[in-house]
Amino acid sequence: MSVYLIRRVLQMILVIFISSVATYALLSLAPGGPLAGLRQIQQSGRFQITQEDIARIRAQYELDLYLPVRFSRWWIGQPRGPLVIGGKEFFGDLVIGCSQPVEEEFLNEKSGAYETRITGCVHYVHLKDLVGRRTSRGILFGDFGLSWRLLRDRPVSDLLLSRLVKTLQLIGLETLLSILIGIPLGVYSAVKQYSKFDYFFTSLAFMGSAMPTFFFGLLMIIAFSILPKNAGLPYLPAGLSESVRDYTIPLLGTITAGSAADRALHLVLPVAVLTMVNVSFWSRYIRSSMLEVLRQDYVRTARAKGLKESVVILKHALRNGLIPFVTIVVFTLPGLFSGAIITESIFAWPGMGRLYLLALGDYDYPVAMAIFFILAVLTVIATLLRDILYTVVDPRIRLS
Repeated sequence: MSVYLIRRVLQMILVIFISSVATYALLSLAPGGPLAGLRQIQQSGRFQITQEDIARIRAQYELDLYLPVRFSRWWIGQPRGPLVIGGKEFFGDLVIGCSQPVEEEFLNEKSGAYETRITGCVHYVHLKDLVGRRTSRGILFGDFGLSWRLLRDRPVSDLLLSRLVKTLQLIGLETLLSILIGIPLGVYSAVKQYSKFDYFFTSLAFMGSAMPTFFFGLLMIIAFSILPKNAGLPYLPAGLSESVRDYTIPLLGTITAGSAADRALHLVLPVAVLTMVNVSFWSRYIRSSMLEVLRQDYVRTARAKGLKESVVILKHALRNGLIPFVTIVVFTLPGLFSGAIITESIFAWPGMGRLYLLALGDYDYPVAMAIFFILAVLTVIATLLRDILYTVVDPRIRLS
């Protein structure tokens, strides 16, 4: 077991490193970034953008460095401080000056003599310790750098922590409800195969899994928020995680903004949408797994021995039916961090999924890369956890 764990940990480190390299390279080569605003201003022609302005921005965000060097600083925080490459100093404060004046002779009409005036200069850029202050200690040490746009020049970790709590509330509650509802429904449907309940439940499950989340969310908003509110009936809030001011709901009275009741009411619609969709998935999966197990010889033997049906189902069939189910359950761990992108966008829920879309749309690539990296780590951890849980659910499986 120990040899297996050591081998798997080494494989996990390699997978995380490769995924980090690919993510960093793709986002670094993607359009946008800090220079996007300058280019738009330059194209509009409203303001004159000089090479010094571009050089200043490039130096501030380390865009003047080679990609492997930038990745190394992002990954492990090294190398730090100024570097001298080919006699040129990098990684420092940007100092712009005129190293060589451009002179032009002209005729002074008053004096009648030729004079010299400076019409421009050849600029030089000197870098000294500016970028070093932006360099993080490295993501391996828990420092994800500074945000470019969403929380300008503030640590990315602060932004992630502020959204993580909301995502855990939403996804954690939804996952718990989905499993608690979906597993019993799937087991009962498998035991009562071809019954009226099975046909009815299977039809609802197919409808729930086939309906797009964004369409289902919009229907829920119309049915439980907009129409009841217009009719003067009790309604549910349709957006955000809490209200900014007090409001009144018929029969419920005045709801204080930010109170426990306010936050609970805002949770209802997004949790209901995710729960209904995922209950369809969990129940159909456990139903198919249970149907496979119920046909096995050891289940028939247990029944032939005179065991109660509940014991046969729960102890012999369900435990073995959960083996493939474990594969799906453990991968809810990355979902607890990443959130539900579509649902959070529909309900304006301030979670990790919506933050991911905002980071990509606003070219805040440090935030997006931090989310990608954490998801990669959680995914490989979930894979290892799946293999370990196999041995718990099925003692016949041994890791070597």
